[in-house]
Formats: sequence, C-alpha cells, structure tokens
Amino acid sequence: MSVLKAFRHDVPASIVVFLIAIPLSLGIAAASGAPLMSGLIAAVVGGVVVGLLGGAPLQVSGPAAGLTVIVAGTIVSYGFAATAAIVALAGGVQIILGLARLGRAALALSPAVVHGMLAGIGLVIALSQIHVLLGGDAQGEAWKNLRDLPAQIAGNHGHSTLIGLLTIAVLLLWPRLVKTSLLPAALAAVVIATVVTAAFATDIKLVELPDNPLDEMIFPRWPDAGPGEITVAVLTIALVASVESLLSAVAVDRMHDGPRADLNRELVAQGAGNATSGLLGGLPITGVIVRSSTNVAAGARTRASAILHGLWIAVFVLVCAPLLETIPMAALAAVLVVVGLRLISLAQIRTYVRHRELPTYVITAVGVVATDLLTGVALGLGSAVLIMLWRLVRCETRVVAAGPGEWTVTISGTLAFIGSGRVARALAQIPEGEKVAVELHLDYLDHGAFQVIDDWREAYGKTGGTVTVRETHDGWFSRAQTGRLGDGKTAPPRRFGSWTQWQDRDRQRRDAMEAGIREFERSVAPLVRPHLAGLARDGQQPEQLFITCADSRLVPNLITTSGPGDLFCVRNVGNIVPPYGKGDTSVGAAIEFAVEALGVGTITVCGHSGCGAVRALMSGGFQEDAALGQWLRQSGVDFTDCADEEGCITANVAQQLVNLRTYPVVREAEAAGRLTLTGLYFDLAEARMYAVDAARRVREPLPVDAT
Repeated sequence: MSVLKAFRHDVPASIVVFLIAIPLSLGIAAASGAPLMSGLIAAVVGGVVVGLLGGAPLQVSGPAAGLTVIVAGTIVSYGFAATAAIVALAGGVQIILGLARLGRAALALSPAVVHGMLAGIGLVIALSQIHVLLGGDAQGEAWKNLRDLPAQIAGNHGHSTLIGLLTIAVLLLWPRLVKTSLLPAALAAVVIATVVTAAFATDIKLVELPDNPLDEMIFPRWPDAGPGEITVAVLTIALVASVESLLSAVAVDRMHDGPRADLNRELVAQGAGNATSGLLGGLPITGVIVRSSTNVAAGARTRASAILHGLWIAVFVLVCAPLLETIPMAALAAVLVVVGLRLISLAQIRTYVRHRELPTYVITAVGVVATDLLTGVALGLGSAVLIMLWRLVRCETRVVAAGPGEWTVTISGTLAFIGSGRVARALAQIPEGEKVAVELHLDYLDHGAFQVIDDWREAYGKTGGTVTVRETHDGWFSRAQTGRLGDGKTAPPRRFGSWTQWQDRDRQRRDAMEAGIREFERSVAPLVRPHLAGLARDGQQPEQLFITCADSRLVPNLITTSGPGDLFCVRNVGNIVPPYGKGDTSVGAAIEFAVEALGVGTITVCGHSGCGAVRALMSGGFQEDAALGQWLRQSGVDFTDCADEEGCITANVAQQLVNLRTYPVVREAEAAGRLTLTGLYFDLAEARMYAVDAARRVREPLPVDAT
C-alpha cells in the first residue's frame, strides 16, 4: 500500500478518534480526581509517543477507564505530583519487561480474572460518577458510594441530573439513529449536552482548565512514602497497564487483516509512553479498546492515524481550550457511567458460564468492588487456581446398559485417588452377574484409583460376572497391573496431536512437514495402507460434502471421527458458499461435482467458535477492495439480530445453507429426497459439536447416543 493511499485513510480515521478521545480523556481525569489537563496530556503522549514506537500499528493508546480506581487511590495517598512520578517509574518497569521479552507472559493470566477485574472497575466507576451526574460528590470507596446512593437519588438535583440523563440518552440512542462512524456517540452526547447547558442551565459545574496550559503543568515529585509502598504502587500501575494494553492489542489484531502486533515492542512503547506522560504530569497510559476499535472501524491503515489523533488533541488544547470549558461536568460523568457499565460484558459472562469459569469472574469483580483492586485480583487468581486443580483431578464416569445383561462403563479424564470414590459408587450400581466392558480414556491414573477399579473387577468376577477392560492412550491400567505405572500425564497420541505437541518430545523442529510425513509413513501408513489401496482401486464414494472453514485449528476428520473416503471437503475462509452465479465459482464446481458425480447424500456446513472471518464481517475490519474483502462480501449474511459472536457464527452457517439452495442441482436433489442439508457449530474450547437450526438461527446440542 502506498504512503499516499494509506494517508488518505488515516487522516479521516485520526479525526474520528480525536473526537472521541477528548470527552473520554476529560472524563477519566475527572473520575480519577486528577487535574483535567493530565488526561489530555496522557492522550497526546499516548497518540504520539506510543504511536511512533508501538508494535500494534492500529492500536490507539491514552488514559484508560481500567486504571481509574488505581490512580484515584494513589492520588489520595500521595498527591498528584507524586502520582506522576509513580507513573513515570511504572513506565520504566514496562520498558524492562518488554526488553526482557515478557510481553506474552501477561497473556498467561486467566481472561476470567482480567475481565472480572475490568467489570469490578467498571462498577466502581459507575457508582462514583452517578453521584457527580446527580449533582453530588463521589465518595472515596465503592461501598460508601453504594451506601449513599439512595439518598443521592432522592435529593433535589436541578439541572445537573437532567443534563446527565440527556447525555446517557444520546449515548444509547445515537448509534441506532446515526450509522456513520464519523460522528461518535460520545462526542455527539457531550456536544448536545453542552449546547443545552449553554442555552438553558446556569447552575451546573463546568470544566475548568488553566488559562495557560503549558505554564501550569504539574511536574512529578518523589512520593513522601517508604520504598515498599512506592514499589507496590509502581508495580500495580505497571502490571495492570501492561495486561490491559496487551489484551487490547490482541483484540485489535482480530479486527483487521493487516500486520500482527509485536507484543514485546508494544510493551516497550507503552513503557516509553508512561514514562513521558508521568514526566509531563499526565495520567498513566494503556492501549484503549474503545479508541482502537473506533480507529479500525473508521478505516485506519497505519500507525499514522494514532499519531495524528494525538497531534490534533495538542493543537485543540492550545488553541481552543475555551471551548472545552463550556462542557458540563455532569455530561462527562454520564459518559463515564456508560463506559463503566460497558466494561461489564454480557457476552463475556455467557462465555464464562459456558466454560464454567463464572465463579472466577464474579469473585474477581466483587473482590475489586468490596475491597481494592489488588485484593480482588488476588482472590480471582486464587479461585482460578482452585478451579484448575479441580479440573485436573476431575474425571467423568458413565454407566449405560448396552443390551440385555450387558453394561458399558466409560471413565474419561484424570483419575486420581481423590475421584475414586465417585467411580466406586458408579460401579456399585451395576447388578451382579452381568457382562461389563470398562472403557478407560485416561490421561493419568494413580495407584489409589487403579486399586479401586482392580479390587472391584476381582470382586465382581467372584459374583459370576465378567469384566473386560479396554484402554486408549498409553495403557495406564495395564501398566499398573505390571507395576510400571508412570508418573506423568500422557501426551496426545501422535496421530491426533499437532506438530508442535509431539515434536517437543522428539526434538524434531527443523522441518515440521518433513518430520510429520516421516512419522506418518512410519506409524500410520501401515495401518491405513490396505484401506487406501482399496480406495485407489475402486474410486471414492464419500457420504458427505463437508464445507467448513480453513482455520488451522479445525480438523474435519478428527472432529467427525472419519477416515479416507468418508468426506468430500471444501475449506475456505469463513465456510462461505457464494450464491449461484455470483462471484467465485470454485465452491459451486465442488457442489455440482459432489451432488452429480459423487452422489453424496448430505451437504454439511460447519462453522466454529472464534471464526476470524465472522469477526471481520461483524467489525468491518477488512479492506473492501482486497481479495479477502471481496470474498467475505459473498457470504450474504445479515447480523442484525445477532446478540453476540456465537450468534453471528450460527447465523453465518444458516445463511450458507440458504445460499446452497440457490444451486439448481441442490434444489433438484433435495426435492427428490436424495439430498439433506445440515448445519453444525464446533466449539473449539469445549471440543464439542452443536447442530444449527437454520430456520431459527440457533445452535442446539446434538442428540446423545445412549449406546
């Protein structure tokens, strides 16, 4: 892309981000109890310094709501000048972490803890700023704000409350009424509130800035505290700012198809930004997802957009400061109330419910609100560790009747002595004298649990019953019988593991493809050669045409337990089926060949969680004139009624089934009863398949086969 072409996209995008950054920066400074100029200084430094040095080209940095609680507490304890010094020191710590290449280490923190922390911070911000919106003063602690809220609501607030409610109404309604990103909702809300205030209200507190901003900058002063207190404050700001910035950078990567983020470089840039901001008397800086997503949606192509937005803020503050002083504080408080509540994401809550991590999320959020940020995060980490330990020793036991006098017992997962009681109770349910097959799908078995199964097997045999033990993986039970029980978990079987998983054991990293082929020829080819030889002789007769995404994490034969000759596969970005006669014809050729030449009885469209193509369609984060943009536009999917990403992926699968029926060969075969169309949704994290109801555009669990 030429510099001129990129600049043509970046200048308009920078103006949009500049317009949304002004009210947010002022509001965050006000919520932190800091001078309003400190928020604007941080916004300028975040744009220019981090924009120049950063490793995430489309990320925009500035003062963030996620640090409001920490900064407010630091200012109360040490004063703003000392807080600026702490911010500068925190920047130095971030630079060291980045140079030590620890950027990705921050991503090891449980997302449930991070999002729970942000939810707790959002509640704290909302509880404090609602008082300002109502014409009162915020208390220093969340529980005090909650305690005083009923009295504040019942009081007489005059024009302040009306202006605040007007601002919230515009924030919520503007995106529904105005579909252009050139007029952000936050800017529109503040402008409308300011105009109404100037016209009708005279008793409302307004923004106050120094007459000469450059002469009245507050420079850092060494905190009047012990080394231990200073160290804790510095590390708290450094670590929270680092995690928030890196998570934001990863999220922004999913919104566009440009260069990926260099997280270590981004961490160094964030450190340089915080060091500069602190030395100039600014707030701490992080990568901000609100501004970054706006930047991508507005069409930014390079880091020039972030840099220019910082320059626009600087020029505006120096030249047009009187305009900022007409903004009512109630409007800024209203913006912060909405921003704070939006940190509590219902989509994330649903995700953590599905993945059984909601306790960690809730404990972290409640801990942050009820105590402080560090204690809340510590409580969240503790709960995450406990849940992890519980999962490590968790096994699933199923007992089903396989037929008259026959039972199947399936034990999956990690079986240690702590779970052996549950297994013993399940085995005790089986009537005496029956034929029992025990299937073990274990990645670990300790001696205590082995003894429980073996003792039951021996005792059951004495009652006239028969027990057969079948195993997968490394044969833990048979090894225990011969006294060779291992002391580590089983690595994934080679034919199901990825290159990186089994090559770590073999130290064969130089040429993954070559090593993988050798492994296939050595261990797998002898097993499948007779079957492949038959297919080579007789030709293919697949039962299904399987259309799925090109995502490397999705392995069709693995997730369907199918083999050579079973599936005729078409894979592309987003499992898209262009409508008949429109756009790309390669998918249509495969459809016609599968139906007419191969005579498949089923066509399945399979989507998956975390689909990058759907995310790009949702956010518009792709170049419309590029090949990817032209391809994605052929999906024809409408996300109007989607509640979340999962719903949009499901809707995409349903739409592709609609597109399939635009093909004459499909309609004819379906009308004749020779062809069935189905939709599937594969959840990568759960390793579980769901059926897609195309009519209702929802996913449902597949029926359980009791046999």
